[in-house]
Amino acid sequence: MSRVLVVGGGYVGMYAALGLERRLAARGDELVLVSPESFMQYQPFLPEVASGNIEPRHVVVSLRQVLRRTRLLVGEVELLDHPARVARVRTADGALRDLPYDVVVLGPGSRSRVLPVPGLRERGVGFKTVAEAIYLRNRLLSRMDVAASAADPEVRRAALTFVFVGGGYAGVEALAELEDLGRAALRFYPGLGPGDLRFVLVEAGDRILGELSPALAEHVRRLLEARGVEVALGTRLASAEGGVIRLSDGRGFRADTLVWTAGVRPHPLAARSGFPVDDAGRVLVDEFLRVRGLEGAWAAGDAAAVPDLTTGGLCPPTAQHALRQARRLARNVLAALEGRPPTPFRYRNLGQLASLGRYRGVAEVLGLRLRGFPAWWLHRSYHLLMMPTLNRKVRIALDWTVGLLFPRDVVQLGSLHHPREAFERAAEE
Repeated sequence: MSRVLVVGGGYVGMYAALGLERRLAARGDELVLVSPESFMQYQPFLPEVASGNIEPRHVVVSLRQVLRRTRLLVGEVELLDHPARVARVRTADGALRDLPYDVVVLGPGSRSRVLPVPGLRERGVGFKTVAEAIYLRNRLLSRMDVAASAADPEVRRAALTFVFVGGGYAGVEALAELEDLGRAALRFYPGLGPGDLRFVLVEAGDRILGELSPALAEHVRRLLEARGVEVALGTRLASAEGGVIRLSDGRGFRADTLVWTAGVRPHPLAARSGFPVDDAGRVLVDEFLRVRGLEGAWAAGDAAAVPDLTTGGLCPPTAQHALRQARRLARNVLAALEGRPPTPFRYRNLGQLASLGRYRGVAEVLGLRLRGFPAWWLHRSYHLLMMPTLNRKVRIALDWTVGLLFPRDVVQLGSLHHPREAFERAAEE
């Protein structure tokens, strides 16, 4: 009996396990998935979680419910001793254990690429998880509460200033959805006006949304600026110490909220374990998704340098590619176990989609450029189709339907981030 170890419960981990578990169970082999969380989150919907259009639980999928023939181990693989075929795992209770395996599938994903900017670690928040999306929604609304009751104009201005660093998809979509929520919430704050909200997008490059065509990216920039967003191109965050944002163009101002979306880096597990990696830390794989030079090791997703046979470069770290890589990887692992030749991974990108708030978006699909409502509708339709499980598809569709019939919910539950605070205060009294 062979044991196949899948590392990571994201796109690669979940879809690879789905493709493997039935055939492995029929063969009498064991499939084990190790993930820090017991769920897979669908990241393209995080901006709509932040704006309140989608209930947070509806963009996560329980791995235990989906993977019925896979043994799930909640924890994190700290090291892979591949010559000995042993993984060192720190489980949810904090204990270390050695887990033997015969074949390993690496899909640990990526982490935020945090630069050594003074004050960033203390003041910044990322935008890669459901928890961060929930936090930012509560943060926006709680800062509006602070501003509505503040007598000091400096406190008011700082509370209503939101800085996003990074002009890729994550930064632009998160800013656009939160700005949309903030504008909609103003009707419930009689003392605040549209001119009080300040959103600043900081991008080191010469344009935002580098994945889109220059013309469409420029359209997005103009659209954001028409909504009052300050777009600072060719600019870097120099410091965030003491809540004062200092930019490389010389500007300085106070801001209570700093969102860091300036890129990601591969999970360090492969490099730490002595696997072959490129200069960026991505594990090197061939066109069959096999780790180069290592028998019985496979990898895909953000943490892998996967050759793109359609362009000659490397596959971009997108959900489209990760999902399809995982499915091909599962077939190739089964082929290897059964003595059949593997098939190379080949996928042509269908296009790019971006949501910019309710009824607004941009898209480039099969050479066709769309703007406004058609792009927004296409974005929602595509990602609803790609969302795992019928259960979650239906729940998200119902969330959207309710959102069309009723005004936005502007309740903020910031106390969720400090659940013991009320109890501790009562104990002190």
